[in-house]
Amino acid sequence: MSMQISTTRTERPVDDARLAEILAEPGFGTHFTDHMFTVEWTPAEGWHDARVTPYGPLSLDPATAVLHYAQETFEGMKAYRHGDGSIWAFRPEENAARMVRSSHRLALPVLEVEDFVQAVEALVSVDERWVPDPAGEKSLYLRPFMFASEAFLGVRPSQHVTFMVIASPAGSYFKGGVRPVSLWLSEEYTRAGRGGMGAAKTGGNYASSLLPQSEAIAQGCDQVVFLDGEEGTYVEELGGMNMYFVFKDGRIVTPALGTILEGITRASIIELAGKMGHQVEERRFGIDEWRDGVASGDIVEIFACGTAAVVTPVGELRWQDGGHTPAPASTELTSAIRQALVDVQFGRAEDTFGWMRRIV
Repeated sequence: MSMQISTTRTERPVDDARLAEILAEPGFGTHFTDHMFTVEWTPAEGWHDARVTPYGPLSLDPATAVLHYAQETFEGMKAYRHGDGSIWAFRPEENAARMVRSSHRLALPVLEVEDFVQAVEALVSVDERWVPDPAGEKSLYLRPFMFASEAFLGVRPSQHVTFMVIASPAGSYFKGGVRPVSLWLSEEYTRAGRGGMGAAKTGGNYASSLLPQSEAIAQGCDQVVFLDGEEGTYVEELGGMNMYFVFKDGRIVTPALGTILEGITRASIIELAGKMGHQVEERRFGIDEWRDGVASGDIVEIFACGTAAVVTPVGELRWQDGGHTPAPASTELTSAIRQALVDVQFGRAEDTFGWMRRIV
C-alpha cells in the first residue's frame, strides 16, 4: 500500500547556527533531527495514522509489552549528501526486506517494503537540512524501529504495534583515520544458537553482547568476537559487525548465514569483491583455521564490516591465559574494498550495482 502521511512541522527547529555546530562535529547518536515518523498497527485497522511530527519523548504505559517481553526490531542505515547537493539512501529496500524477516521472527506485523522506504524518505525530505556535507564521511544515520506498544502483560504477540523512524547526523566512525580493531575471543558467551534470533535485527541480540563486549574492553580490546553456540568452534561475528578472511590466493571467506545477521554491507561486499575478481566463499570458518592461517601466512588480511564503520581492518586476536594471534601484515584489499564502497555511497564513483536511491 502507499501510506497517506500527514506532516506537522515543528515550531521550534534547531537554529542555523546551532545546526552548523552540530554538523561540524556530529559524533554518533547524540543529536537528533527536528522531526520523527510514526505509524501504528492494530489487527482491526492495520497500519494507520502515518505522520511526521516534531521530535519528542514518547508516553508509554508501565505495562507496555516491549518493556517486558522485548518484542521489537530495528534497522540502521544512512542517507548521504552528494557533491551536487542531492541526497541518496544506500539500498533502503534491503533494510526494509530484512525488517520483514525480523518481524516474522519476532511475531510482529509486516510493514511492506515500499511503505518502509516511503517512511524513510518522508522523514529525510522534511529534515534534509540535517544531512551533512560529505567531507569526512559524514552522513545522516537513520534508525527505523518497530515495537510492541500494547499495554498488556499477557505473553502473546502485541495487538498494538508502533513503527517509527528517527535520524541523527553521524561523523566518521574513525576520528583519526581507519585503523585495525583488536578483538577479544569470547569463550564463555555466545551471541545466538540454532533456531534462535541471531538472524533477526532485534535489541536482545545486542543486549546479550554487552557483557562480553565489556570484558573485551577490560582486556584492552576494541571488540568481542563470538563462536557458534553448538560446538564453540566456528567464528560467527563481532558484537555488531560481520567478518571476512582474505587468503593469499585471493579467495575471501566469510561465515555462512543462519545464526548471524545478514548485513546489508556484508552482502554488498560479496558483490563488490566478486566484481573485483575475488572468489567469495560463505561457509563455516573455524577459530583454528584463523589462528593457523595467520601463523602460516595463508591468511593475509582480515576485515569486518557494518553500517557505522563500513569496513575496518582487523588486528590482533586475544583470548584467555594470554593467548594471541597477531594482525596480518596487509590491509591492501581491505582498503580497496572500503574505498570502492564509500565512493559509491557518496556519489564519487558510478553506481553500477543500482544500490543508491535518490531521496532529494
